[in-house]
Amino acid sequence: MVLLESDSELSVGDDAPDFELPAAGGGTYALSEFADHDALLIVFTCNHCPYAEAKREELNHLAGAYGDLAVVGINPNDAEAYPDDSVERMEERVEDGEVEFTYLRDGSQEVARRYGAVCTPDPFLFTNDGGSFRLALHSRLDDAMSPDETPDRYEMREAVEAVLAGEEIPFEATPSQGCSIKWKDE
Repeated sequence: MVLLESDSELSVGDDAPDFELPAAGGGTYALSEFADHDALLIVFTCNHCPYAEAKREELNHLAGAYGDLAVVGINPNDAEAYPDDSVERMEERVEDGEVEFTYLRDGSQEVARRYGAVCTPDPFLFTNDGGSFRLALHSRLDDAMSPDETPDRYEMREAVEAVLAGEEIPFEATPSQGCSIKWKDE
């Protein structure tokens, strides 16, 4: 396991790169399908990384707690090398109720590259600015930086509440930390 900190090319105010990806459980989702939400949280995540697994319940909480927030998990990992990250395993987790947010598969890894995602989890919070999603924050979900820690501060909740209220986010971004994205051999 290679531990990395997130470090995207996207800056606050940049447009969310478009995507059209298959969903665990069926169907395909494009960025435009979330246009009726005031905020969008895209998190590059996976099934096998202990750092990503430790944040799954928080993602489920965020997906259920804020009606104007869409939560989208995108799994870009090489499923051949990491079978736990296969579409079939993703579908099992959705069907079993382990994953309660929209869970998409980036099999080509192109979406992860366009976002500049490097680790799992790697969260990007966007605000809906007249139909365009603009980056509001690229930061960790909470202050627990290892899988066995309990968070003291749920920073992404604070950020979501600020974005939904049209206010400034009350803290500076802190890079997320997790397993490296498992890139396919080129």
